[in-house]
Amino acid sequence: MPIQSLQERYNKDIVPAMVKRFGYKNIMAVPRIQKVVLNCGVGKLRDEKQREEVIKFLTLIAGQKPSPRSAKKAIASFKTRKGLVIGYQVTLRGRRMYDFISRFTDIALPRTRDFRGIDAKSFDSGGNLTIGIKEHIVFPEMIGEDYHFLFGLEVTIVTTAPRREEGVELLKLMGFPIKQ
Repeated sequence: MPIQSLQERYNKDIVPAMVKRFGYKNIMAVPRIQKVVLNCGVGKLRDEKQREEVIKFLTLIAGQKPSPRSAKKAIASFKTRKGLVIGYQVTLRGRRMYDFISRFTDIALPRTRDFRGIDAKSFDSGGNLTIGIKEHIVFPEMIGEDYHFLFGLEVTIVTTAPRREEGVELLKLMGFPIKQ
């Protein structure tokens, strides 16, 4: 029997469970995952080779090339100037988003050091989840790769949930290990 994809499971199992739990009148009102955003700051990295390595590994992790993010204004204490690239961002939607979420929940999160579940405080009032990953090597694409340094990144899962409780329940049903 083939493995059921996350999107199929959402349509067959999660939507009816959410309708039963929250009493939606229409299935189109059920919250869904809109996009996944990966952010990585490279403001400290002055070496161009390290920045290229960050781009290479973010491309491997996400499956698409990251876009550079530049500073909006100069801040002397951070030694940044307006227009200087201080980070990279990848926005995933559709099939790539669901593939990333399944790899993230099944492989990357359990490999994180001292991981005991996602804290419910990581959700904002709109039901969106933001998690900081300290080491990029927890992703399955990094096995056997030749990396020279570790970097962290931030994963934000944006939902259409109007309230925090609905976003928490949606991601719980999708398989995210959320602490009680």
